[in-house]
Amino acid sequence: MNNPDRQPVTLVTGGAGFLGSHLCDRLLAEGHRVIAMDNLITGNLDNIAHLRSRTDFEFIHHNVTTHIDFSGPLDFIFHFASPASPIDYLELPIQTLKVGSLGTHNALGLAKAKGARLLLASTSEVYGDPLVHPQVESYWGNVNPIGPRGVYDEAKRFAEAIVMAYHRFHGLETRIVRIFNTYGPQMRPDDGR
Repeated sequence: MNNPDRQPVTLVTGGAGFLGSHLCDRLLAEGHRVIAMDNLITGNLDNIAHLRSRTDFEFIHHNVTTHIDFSGPLDFIFHFASPASPIDYLELPIQTLKVGSLGTHNALGLAKAKGARLLLASTSEVYGDPLVHPQVESYWGNVNPIGPRGVYDEAKRFAEAIVMAYHRFHGLETRIVRIFNTYGPQMRPDDGR
C-alpha cells in the first residue's frame, strides 16, 4: 500500500459480477474503500445494491476496454472484468477478447500510473481441454485457439502474458489466480458453467 496511515483504496473491475461482487463485500469487511467498475454486459447491479448507500463504496459504470480515468490514490486493482459463462462468451466473443486484451492493458496502465498492485482473475480454461489431470501450473494446456471457446481461453492466456510482461518490464507488483469451477450465491441459474 502506498500510505499505511490511510484506508486502502481498491478498484474491482467486474465489480457487479458474480465473483467481483463477493470480492467487494470481502474488501469492505476488511476496511478497504472499494470502487466497483463494471459495464454491466454480464454484471448485475442487484449484486451490489446492498453496498450502494455505503460511504466507502462507489460504483462506476465504465467499459474497461476504454481508457480508465481515475483521480486520487489507488492501492490495489482486482481485475475481474470478463464474460466468464460459456453462454456469455459465445454470445459476446469480440467483447470477451477485448476485455482480455485492451481491458487488461488499461488496468495495468492504471496500476503503473498509480503505483498500485494488480491481481488478475484468470481461469482453468487457460489449459483448454487438458490431457493431464489434475493440472499443475507448469502444464501449458491443450487449447484450440480458433474454436468457438477459444475466445475466452486465449483472452485469458493473453491477459496472463501481458500481466507478466508488465511485471518483468516495468517492475509492477502483480499476481495471477486461476479460478476453477466456482459457484454460489448471486450466480445466474442459467450461467452454463
